[in-house]
Amino acid sequence: MSKKYHFIAIGGAVMHNLALSMVDKGYKVSGSDDEIYEPSRTRLQNAGILPQEKGWFPEKIKHDLDGIILGMHARIDNPELQKAKELGIPVYSFPEFVFEQSRDKKRVVISGSHGKTTITSMILHVLKYHKLDFDYLVGAQIEGFELMVRLSDAPIIIIEGDEYLTSPIDRRPKFFHYHHDILLMSGIAWDHFNVFPTFENYKEQFQILAEMTPERGTFIYCKEDSHIVGIAEGLKSKPFAKIPYGAHPYTIKDGETFLLTEKGEIPILIFGEHNLQNLQGAKEVCLSLGLTDGQFYEAIGSFKGAAKRQEVLAKSASSILFRDFAHAPSKLKATVQAVKTQFPERKLIAVQELHTYSSLNKDFVHNYVGSFAAADVAVIYLNPKAVSLKKLELMDEETLKQAFGRNDLRLFTEIKDLKTFLENQSYANTNLLLMSSGNYDDMDLSVLKNKINQNPQA
Repeated sequence: MSKKYHFIAIGGAVMHNLALSMVDKGYKVSGSDDEIYEPSRTRLQNAGILPQEKGWFPEKIKHDLDGIILGMHARIDNPELQKAKELGIPVYSFPEFVFEQSRDKKRVVISGSHGKTTITSMILHVLKYHKLDFDYLVGAQIEGFELMVRLSDAPIIIIEGDEYLTSPIDRRPKFFHYHHDILLMSGIAWDHFNVFPTFENYKEQFQILAEMTPERGTFIYCKEDSHIVGIAEGLKSKPFAKIPYGAHPYTIKDGETFLLTEKGEIPILIFGEHNLQNLQGAKEVCLSLGLTDGQFYEAIGSFKGAAKRQEVLAKSASSILFRDFAHAPSKLKATVQAVKTQFPERKLIAVQELHTYSSLNKDFVHNYVGSFAAADVAVIYLNPKAVSLKKLELMDEETLKQAFGRNDLRLFTEIKDLKTFLENQSYANTNLLLMSSGNYDDMDLSVLKNKINQNPQA
């Protein structure tokens, strides 16, 4: 008989993907949410599991359910959650449920403040290229994969391990629940200021995770990050394998990056020092799973990148419009530097939408100092509504100039003004980089795209 699960907060990005993967596996799935946006809404509707009404309905929670899957969006006093507790129905966070579904698999967890999605995506790309059977959980929609989650009878699972809170009733990082066999750690740079009030507290979560590596497990870590090196040095007496990595050797020719290998130069579609670190980390994971150097190189040349990671929205012979997810200080700095290094002769206009709680917080924003250093033009967009929703104070241009260390920084608080400013720039021999974990209030990019695609000398 098919098992039945109910999702509390089914509309979230990962939650609805998990729900769809469970439908594919043959489970009976229901759910609730107080708001469901696209593309979640249409995808749930097509699968026949879109809630009929918005809101929470305790009457949906019945004895015949095998479990509840609780999303982070739900509140601790959620009426459906309370009913489930009254009835004694097992309640899982999505990381706990993913672990329950993968107990008998080899579990690979990709952790770190930056690069997680890209490294995970690279590994998935290589495994899929070679037609290997695997499950996965990744934090973005990636090309060639219909869902962000797959749960099947595959012998291995690749998991993007997020350090954010597990659920409203479990304040521990998600990545503690996966119980990895192979752990990769890409870098530690303070993030989630609202949850981890000090850097030491934030770093401690990664320390605990590394110490959870089993006796016959593997710890793959970036040797370019001093914080991770410190963690690795504290694990010297542990019996598991420890594999350090740095950026894969490469060269840049006319805006194109080539891997330097024993069998010659291999062109790749991504660029930037941090991405070459990501690539080497992905390679070490693939080798730990039994693939060869040759198999990795054969596959990685066709990897285009994860969604919103150095994504090219428009391009001409002398100009490119990039969109990137970068939002934390380390991500912003690495992305700006990567684009400038790849195209040193081109002017770089870099725009950052401050969108997260940390980035909008006056007590945290100084951590962005120097992150725009490689940009020729530095621009910040702040949405007053986003600031208000997070109950924070709207920062002025002078505060941001000091925080970022750029006296020439431009601040926009109206999307129409930013749009006009960008459309009035010349893009002759100029790249434009739009960075955010938000969406710039759905700013219409058609004029910018046309200007860059068709008339770069304007």
